[in-house]
Amino acid sequence: MGPSGIPSEETTLMALRSLAQIDVRPLPDAGERRSEEAAAETRRPASQLLGLEGMNLKSGETARPQNTPSQRAQDVIDKVSEAAYTIVTQPAVVLTGKILEEYVRLQARLGRPESLPQVLDLYASKPTPKLVSGTIKYVERNPNKADSAVDPAIAEAALDAAIEAKDLPAAIGILENTYSARAFLRSKLIKKALLPGFAVAGTPVAIYYIATELAQLQHALQPHIATGFAFAGALCYVGFTATIGMVAHFTANDQMKRVTWASGTPLRHRWLYEEERAALDKIACSFGFSEEHRYGEEEGEEFLWLREYILSRSMILDAVDLMPGMN
Repeated sequence: MGPSGIPSEETTLMALRSLAQIDVRPLPDAGERRSEEAAAETRRPASQLLGLEGMNLKSGETARPQNTPSQRAQDVIDKVSEAAYTIVTQPAVVLTGKILEEYVRLQARLGRPESLPQVLDLYASKPTPKLVSGTIKYVERNPNKADSAVDPAIAEAALDAAIEAKDLPAAIGILENTYSARAFLRSKLIKKALLPGFAVAGTPVAIYYIATELAQLQHALQPHIATGFAFAGALCYVGFTATIGMVAHFTANDQMKRVTWASGTPLRHRWLYEEERAALDKIACSFGFSEEHRYGEEEGEEFLWLREYILSRSMILDAVDLMPGMN
């Protein structure tokens, strides 16, 4: 990855995959570390009493802290994580979807999601390098364009990594740079609303054509009058049925566990930000109590901040009227 050119996607992927092949042993959990420390504290008085501690130390020497396997593994994890971050943040590296996916997978394996929000933001806003006359020039990008949106599968993997590491700031940062980003909303509109929009716009035309054909099958009324009656009746029926179906679909809350929409939230807003609500629901369920009967009893500054953040997004955490036995 020299400064003389722009590295290809394959070169960058190869560099990240070489880092992923480094043997990184998982760190012992907090319970194991506490038990080891307690055992060390228990052994220390006995060693001092028997004169075993310091017997190998010469006069004037001091005991040096041992580099335990856990500390060495921690150092390796930090170095690998920093190396991966250095690779993807190089100005000459084009941050593509495959590179982002590989980076998220690597940091999730290392348990280091702290850099994911910044890298996800770079995916949408990082200037694109262009080789012009032997020199690299950088073209600014519009982070709000639909093609700058993070793939939902990558966003979910990044969010799962932050939840697994119990890193709430990283989880919220990932949320804001994926599901809440304007590029993601525009991409959703294009992929999921464009075709239904054309269908809605073409429905009156199709109904009018069918009404015209049906008017030719009767002789009681003039064709243009029969066409008007058939068109008005069919349009009212289709419009009324579609409206009821849309309201039922957008107000359904069976998929909601703890985070629900506040009363009065427009249906279009609910549809646009449903992925954000689902992500906040997952975060709340992961960082709060797992027992359903203890929902709403969480304390602490971090969870109180999460509750206020959810409220600022036109959502409610643990709405009383939707709890079991209250609806």
